[in-house]
Amino acid sequence: MRWMSARTAAAVTIATTSAIATTSFAHVLLTPASEPTRVLVLNMHAGKDAAGKSNLDAIVALVKKTGADLVLLQEVDRGTARSGNVDQVNVLGTSLKFATAFAASLLHYDGGQYGIATLARGFIGYSDTWPLPVTPVQTRAGGSNEPRVALIALATLKTGELTSINTHLDPADGPARAQEVTHLVDAIHGQYSAGGSFVVGGDFNSTPDNPVLAPLRNAGLRDAWVECGSGDGFTYPADKPAKRIDYLFLTGALHCSAATVIDTQILDHRPLLVTLK
Repeated sequence: MRWMSARTAAAVTIATTSAIATTSFAHVLLTPASEPTRVLVLNMHAGKDAAGKSNLDAIVALVKKTGADLVLLQEVDRGTARSGNVDQVNVLGTSLKFATAFAASLLHYDGGQYGIATLARGFIGYSDTWPLPVTPVQTRAGGSNEPRVALIALATLKTGELTSINTHLDPADGPARAQEVTHLVDAIHGQYSAGGSFVVGGDFNSTPDNPVLAPLRNAGLRDAWVECGSGDGFTYPADKPAKRIDYLFLTGALHCSAATVIDTQILDHRPLLVTLK
């Protein structure tokens, strides 16, 4: 099947131990539990706040304070010079004692890697990187380009197993982001074929009224903020939020009881916390 062959394996790390996940993919619903499952979505701005100050300790404190069970991170550095050669995935995983998975959008960047990561209070038994290619390749200032990806992870949490798709779409309006969404929908249909429910989240760089998000709704994704949030839900910029571009989408039997945008400036985005039921 195309959706199995198009992906490349992502590294799975539990605390400080790294290994390549090779288990076959399985899809299991969350089971009812007396405790809720909390999912946190945050763009960590390469480990710095809007002023350029390191925010790794603050992220750890935030995750602990929110009681998040699953964390979907965007703009994550591993060993880059700009981040002091720190493996941010390992630092966060070790500090929180969370399992981690990482998908690189840039395998060779500033002496390290750059991409997205998923953290779980439990175990990640499987993860995969799903490419979101565009034609022509997007060229940025200075001639660089950043291929976008999605990270699919199967986590075992206190309430059972939960699959997530984490992504960070292109910030430029135009055909590139629409192509990325098309490939993301392919990944979503692949998860539907496996059975069960899952969440899709990340920084989509699009406001809710942007037509580029329509294929996601057509694919059956439900916006958690619409289902259980209140107010505008603005997430960016952190100091004076003016738009909602960070999301968690639900599928199937998954529903939420609360959605909150956290008032903090430890990042350049405000984090989104969703409580599943």
